[in-house]
Amino acid sequence: MTDLETRLQRLRALNAASGSQDRELAEERADLAPKTLASPKLAVQRDLNAEPEPKEHRALLAEITKESIILRRERPILAIRENKAELVFKDQADSEIWKQRLTDAAPALDIAIRAAGRIELSGAEFDWVGTGWLVRNDIIVTNRHVAEEFSEHNGSGFVFKQGTDGPMKAGVDFLEEIDNPDELVFRLLKPLYIEEEPGPDVAFFQVELVSGDAKLADPIPLAANPGTSHGVAVIGYPAFDSRIPDVDLMEDLYGRVYNKKRLAPGAITAVKDGKLLHNCTTLGGNSGSCVLDLSSGEAFGLHFSGRFMATNYGVPADTIRSLLAKVLKPHAANRTTRRDTRVEVSHGSQNTSSTVQDHTIALATASVTIPVTVSISVGQPVAYQPSQPIPRRGPDITQTADLDGEEAAVADYRDRKGYRAAFLHADDSDDMDDDHEANEASVALPVVTGEAAKDVLSFQYEGKAETTLRYQHFSVVMSESRRMCFFSAVNINGSLAKKTKRPSWRWDPRIPRAQQIMNECYGDPPRFSRGHMTRREDPAWGEPDIATRGNADSMHVTNATPQMQSFNSPVWLELEDYALGHARQDRMRISVFTGPYFTDKDPELYGVRIPLRFWKIIAFIHDDTGKLCATGYEMGQEPDLLPEEEFVFGPFASSHVDGVIQTRIATIQARTQIDFGQLVAVDPLAGDDEARFDRSPRQIADLTDIRFVR
Repeated sequence: MTDLETRLQRLRALNAASGSQDRELAEERADLAPKTLASPKLAVQRDLNAEPEPKEHRALLAEITKESIILRRERPILAIRENKAELVFKDQADSEIWKQRLTDAAPALDIAIRAAGRIELSGAEFDWVGTGWLVRNDIIVTNRHVAEEFSEHNGSGFVFKQGTDGPMKAGVDFLEEIDNPDELVFRLLKPLYIEEEPGPDVAFFQVELVSGDAKLADPIPLAANPGTSHGVAVIGYPAFDSRIPDVDLMEDLYGRVYNKKRLAPGAITAVKDGKLLHNCTTLGGNSGSCVLDLSSGEAFGLHFSGRFMATNYGVPADTIRSLLAKVLKPHAANRTTRRDTRVEVSHGSQNTSSTVQDHTIALATASVTIPVTVSISVGQPVAYQPSQPIPRRGPDITQTADLDGEEAAVADYRDRKGYRAAFLHADDSDDMDDDHEANEASVALPVVTGEAAKDVLSFQYEGKAETTLRYQHFSVVMSESRRMCFFSAVNINGSLAKKTKRPSWRWDPRIPRAQQIMNECYGDPPRFSRGHMTRREDPAWGEPDIATRGNADSMHVTNATPQMQSFNSPVWLELEDYALGHARQDRMRISVFTGPYFTDKDPELYGVRIPLRFWKIIAFIHDDTGKLCATGYEMGQEPDLLPEEEFVFGPFASSHVDGVIQTRIATIQARTQIDFGQLVAVDPLAGDDEARFDRSPRQIADLTDIRFVR
């Protein structure tokens, strides 16, 4: 299928979905079909000096133009000027239905547009990080993954992170409109609450009531029972995303204007599994946007992720309402104490305040479990001066960490044993040498072989030549040419797991920094996130100090590879946890090996060759058979699929069209040139035909699809 055929197929699928969800729009489309076909825009433009295009090519372009007109009409993006949505559509065949719906919703939009703003920072490496909106007269709501870029929990309460000159400062500009140089910035006084993962992607901040002569707008009311609706709109600040395969379509839809307040109407397509699904057109920067019901003027949800021109996700309003009630009434029943925070909340225009004791809670009855793994959002690096105002530029952050001080504190790696071959039958003292009690369940560290072996990075440490970077409970073997790991191998003891706080990324001082990737390709999309090979929580087990060390060690950039911000799907994230449930129950031990496939077809972006696919192997003693078992998996981030994703994503985002597949370990071994020893033989798929797997991969749509026995 050619690129044009793929584009036409995508557009037709999007328009078909829109028509099936909204009968009025479908009927309007039928009425306007002759006008669409006659549009002068269907005339194919080309260079007069160029060779004549084939008839089939011209026909495809005409069909693409027709479908694009339909898409722009039925899922428009409108400018906001002087706090009003401009009901000016791009094509002659405008949607009278949307014009009427938005005209009728003018009173609701007047409140909501004024209550939505762009979150902007000073003292940070980037200048803005998404959208927030008023849920009370002095509180805004946004996403957790937005909040975590400039705020955190420090053990006693929520605070702003340290920036270039003390704590970062944040504000919300409730204007930032197209062709409007004015601003209306209110300071964020403090973070009130940031919901922890895997809870819903929500955070609350207290905002000042007055800025100069201006007062805050009225808050947007939260719907008690959000449901499906054909009349909603997202209000936020979409930003350019060069990863989208059809950049021309994005540029056409947005008129090449980004980072400004926009309104995008659409529909709520479903509310299920603790998530609200909608089809409004969004981009990165919309994270934290309000999903507004046009008929009631109530917020139906908080947008947190999406696929460009496909499906978007939000936190339902009733979930936001419950969390906000917990923040304002921390002594509500059915709670468990997790941390103590002093929360000051001011009420009304008198700006009086009261102080309450917040025992932040994680209620089974109120929390919605959404296993989100995200990386942020929007903002352009700026040179900060203490006296400068909140910067005004658009998106492109680079989240760096040059942690010489921290490195000095952890530079002695002599006590790091790394991955242990005899782990699956070792004892919990964690001091067994791998040569002791060698047995059939011992799983040796994989070995890079063949031509790939010449690319293994070697280094000197403590006077010895080494090829393995040993950390707490895991080891890494690096590729010299790619400056990232061939693989990371970890021992996991699920029975001794500890919850630990996420530290910053760091260099490994044992190898040259030139052999590590800290900044080049990482940051705000279209750059990549640092994707853990060994998950951060996997080596965080044992005594508290040991668990803390394992957690910190996982944050070395040697344990990261470039991944699209949307890469991790729920299945990929939960493979280790699911395997622990099938391991010998009285021990809950597994060993996991993860790495990228390095190929000649990997594209080079920002000076780094980006792996397109990743593999994982999990080994354990099966609880039913009592024997060693190992299973292999793959997941991809092919560029013709992933660029459709927005900047910041939720758990639905599977980076390969087919998601996670279970594959033969022998296949992984052949493709990586890494020898996995006896694991090839104990793979439950070992006897299966390789050619059959190539024709029909074993899809893992649900964890129960995994095959552990032959």
